[in-house]
Amino acid sequence: MNSRNFIKIIAFVILMSSYSCKEETAKGREAVGLAPKIYLPDESLEELFHDVQMAQVFADGKTFVDCIAKRDAAEILKDYRELNKTEGFDLKTFVLANFEVPEAPLDAYKSDTKISTSDHITGLWDQLLRKSDTIVSGSTLLPLPKPYIVPGGRFREIYYWDSYFTMLGLKSSGREDVMENMVSNFASLIDAYGHIPNGNRSYYLSRSQPPFFTPMVQLLSEVKGEKVLLQYLPQIEKEYQFWMKLGEVTGDSITTLRSIQKDKALVNRYFDDKVIPRQESYREDVETAQHLTSLAEKEKLYRNLRAGAESGWDFSTRWFTDKNDIKTIRTIDILPIDLNCLLFNTEKLLSELYVASGQSSKAALMATASLLRQQYINGVMWNDKDGYYSDVIIADEAPTGVASAAMMYPLFFGVADEEKALRTITYFKNNLLKPGGVVSTNNKSGQQWDAPNGWAPQQWVAMKGLVNYADTLTAKTLALRWTKLNDKVFKNTGKMLEKYNVEDLSLTAGGGEYPVQDGFGWTNGVYLAMKEWLDKIK
Repeated sequence: MNSRNFIKIIAFVILMSSYSCKEETAKGREAVGLAPKIYLPDESLEELFHDVQMAQVFADGKTFVDCIAKRDAAEILKDYRELNKTEGFDLKTFVLANFEVPEAPLDAYKSDTKISTSDHITGLWDQLLRKSDTIVSGSTLLPLPKPYIVPGGRFREIYYWDSYFTMLGLKSSGREDVMENMVSNFASLIDAYGHIPNGNRSYYLSRSQPPFFTPMVQLLSEVKGEKVLLQYLPQIEKEYQFWMKLGEVTGDSITTLRSIQKDKALVNRYFDDKVIPRQESYREDVETAQHLTSLAEKEKLYRNLRAGAESGWDFSTRWFTDKNDIKTIRTIDILPIDLNCLLFNTEKLLSELYVASGQSSKAALMATASLLRQQYINGVMWNDKDGYYSDVIIADEAPTGVASAAMMYPLFFGVADEEKALRTITYFKNNLLKPGGVVSTNNKSGQQWDAPNGWAPQQWVAMKGLVNYADTLTAKTLALRWTKLNDKVFKNTGKMLEKYNVEDLSLTAGGGEYPVQDGFGWTNGVYLAMKEWLDKIK
């Protein structure tokens, strides 16, 4: 089969599968008890939403979209339009009278810094555990049928890619029940909406996050057995269809959203279905776009900001043309190395599961898709001049010029050949491995996914990638540096943080649209998993 025919066949299969999923998705929404009408504050509250966010009634724009309307939003809006014209009207007073403001659950929790970091985390799981949800009118929360872990701080809901790294620690803690509940919850979101949103909030529905559902199921299978893989095959398949969603095939062209046809391969980018400011960061996005005069330019910028949020790296110079200017963000113009490695892993597992379930034609298609993607990653996404894997610009397939911790994903998923893996490890050790662990990039842009910050998922991906290619010594060095930094900060502050300064160990992390958060789900998970691994290799 030539590559052009393969592209057409796989596009047709995915397109037909997506049509058959529409009825299943509607049934899925009913099965998990979802409200028939989704509450979106920007649509339901119109100018009230705009005024509250632009006036910074709450310091964090996420607070207002997490508020619960005490009565029908249309009635609140009607009263606002009337009262807003009256003398002495106070916007904050009006908001507090009409909306229930969310609490910060960890505010009352006091850490005991005399105990070990591991014991602290073990006791913290129940503080971060949320019960199954019920439908609440006027709430943006998308209800989940089973208990789940939230990251902590301002993040009061489940988050998609965070949860894989959180589950690593749950596995180390023997909390298999919570792991199983979380995978089940994500499966219910796929059944209900056709994909896993960024988090279980209505304002996140237009985007996803790095697709870690397949690795989650693989992780769960390590404790529950391989039967789990076939159990969740329908959801793995449906999520794959979301990422590979194609429009109609007309002649030789395919209309694409998150998938792109590049010669022999179907490869992927981050995207978002909307072209408006993010509700939870409304003021920030409006101000970022205020220099633009045309609606089309503003919409392109908003989509790029949203796609950057889908990447999980919000924000980083990975996505910028000018490393000093977020207004030059171009996420949708880039093929990211991490995303394509994640989907390679999904294609590879789907091929294996189709073989196991007797679906030989589908198995062959997925085997071909994974092989072509692997060839693309090892060809176009390989920066031979500098010796590392790189994001590439879609238009000319040239490296973006930003070396990031994402270069370790081909090692994490076994995509790299030995020679490329060795060169990547050399570059990584010389450029990204710092006194406290892995730095996101070496660009000091003020963005939180750049220097001097390091994040838990980057540490785990890099460590396991090193182990996969037999560099146990560097993996151990990384794990010791990161866990010691976590220990130091915990002893000094009583907190496990969302991110850390890995360059200057006397300072905390910074940058981003909100203060450094504590809790913290994925930091807890990676810490426990790393400590378990370090104990095994002693």
